[in-house]
Amino acid sequence: MLLGRISPAGILSRWLRQKGHVPPAVAPCRMESDCRISVCCLRPRTLALHLLFWGLISLRVFGAALLGEEKASVVETVATPCWQVEEFVVSTECTQCSTFQSKSLVACNPTGYVEKINCGKSNKDEYKSCRSTVVEERLFWKFEGFVMGLTVIFALLVVLRQRSLDRQASEKVRRQIESI
Repeated sequence: MLLGRISPAGILSRWLRQKGHVPPAVAPCRMESDCRISVCCLRPRTLALHLLFWGLISLRVFGAALLGEEKASVVETVATPCWQVEEFVVSTECTQCSTFQSKSLVACNPTGYVEKINCGKSNKDEYKSCRSTVVEERLFWKFEGFVMGLTVIFALLVVLRQRSLDRQASEKVRRQIESI
């Protein structure tokens, strides 16, 4: 027997089949009752192996997520702005960032608008990202116009479809009357 032509997966599946861990190939499911889990998959050893395998996979996934949160929280505690911790007063209203500010201030990156604030306890002046009410209002009315346009289009489609169905129904009645 040539081992060069047989894949490692084929050797492993044949060995597992001989040991009774993997069911032989089953005909495709023709009915719902044919698609049941094989009895050999419910053996305690097989269940324990599945539990161990999926447990290790989930530990790796959730462990990586937890480690990522811990690293992020360490960074956040070092660089937490004062306005997230203390009360603050807005000293300059929300304005659009200049080209210099957009390159130099990190707060300009999320929205392109920034407001100057003064923190109460530490008495620091910092910049905080904000949303412009003018831009928000313009986006709101664009959205409203889009929704109203879709409403008109779909209302017209409903009327046209109803007329078409009414025409088909009257044609059907006319043909039935003519056939009598």
